[in-house]
Amino acid sequence: MTEHPNEIQAQSGKRNSLPIVDRGLLVKVLAPATVANLVCGFDVLGMCLHEPNDLMEIRLLDEKKIIIISADGYPLPLDPAQNTAGAPLVEMINELPGNIGFEVTIHKKIKPGSGIGSSAASAAGAVVGANYLLNDFFSKQDLVRFAMFGEKVASGVKHADNIAPCIYGGITLIRSIHPLDIIPIAAPELYVTIVHPQIEVRTSDARQILRKEVLLKDAIRQWGNIAGLVAGFIQNNLLLIGRSLEDVIIEPVRSILIPGFDEVKLKCKEAGALGGGISGSGPSIFMLSEDELTAIAVENVMKEIYNHIGLDYHTYVTTINQTGVTVINN
Repeated sequence: MTEHPNEIQAQSGKRNSLPIVDRGLLVKVLAPATVANLVCGFDVLGMCLHEPNDLMEIRLLDEKKIIIISADGYPLPLDPAQNTAGAPLVEMINELPGNIGFEVTIHKKIKPGSGIGSSAASAAGAVVGANYLLNDFFSKQDLVRFAMFGEKVASGVKHADNIAPCIYGGITLIRSIHPLDIIPIAAPELYVTIVHPQIEVRTSDARQILRKEVLLKDAIRQWGNIAGLVAGFIQNNLLLIGRSLEDVIIEPVRSILIPGFDEVKLKCKEAGALGGGISGSGPSIFMLSEDELTAIAVENVMKEIYNHIGLDYHTYVTTINQTGVTVINN
């Protein structure tokens, strides 16, 4: 990890010199949605999206505390330790010498429980915005490490498959979280179509129903799909990507929580999608397409299915966001 020139690492692991703050007292960021797992890569693969985004405002304070504000009245926990944006900042200021804190105002556009990284957007947006105010005192890997505390608040488990792509942008492989090892993966310019049925699937609940043990033959098949998917992205091999978007361990269990899932997946592939599946823990479903016309055709299929079911939904046609959290006021 490259150290900033103004950092001195103390034996305790905490920095003992104040960052040089020269970028103003307030920053606004767009914190994007993400797709975790990418079907076969449970907890190790993630992808950043251009839409939707949370809007967040982070203000620097001259006292060691965190203040959380919900701008649109959305019922967010205001106790920093119980808030997905607040918990990472608590960890961050514990590694900062002196009296530095943050006020975070959240305009929540990514609905919690949607499966497209709502908690990760809050956590990543908070730490990226705070780090901007600190003149990029911390590395991206540090920011992921802090932001995972927000995921722990949301699901009880620290994981980085939403956090890493939200901070790094693009597609990321999380080879390990102990120690943290994140590998950005080059990917083709693909379109992403998402349908969010208007039901909530809590990440913590979706984890509880998973099997604790898997058959060796299923594990081998899953490993092959993960390797094939990563190779397909790197080689720009769309056929390999399509046939690697298969999950024999997680999806068969979680899909029962999502009305219309099997029909959506089948008919979207018939409409030309490369493939796809559950986004994160659901209920959102994502599909990858080679071009915009196909992505729109896939969206129409999703709409037809949920109109027939009679379940409210939102759809998005977007692309892979190669930047991640974006500062919008320079």
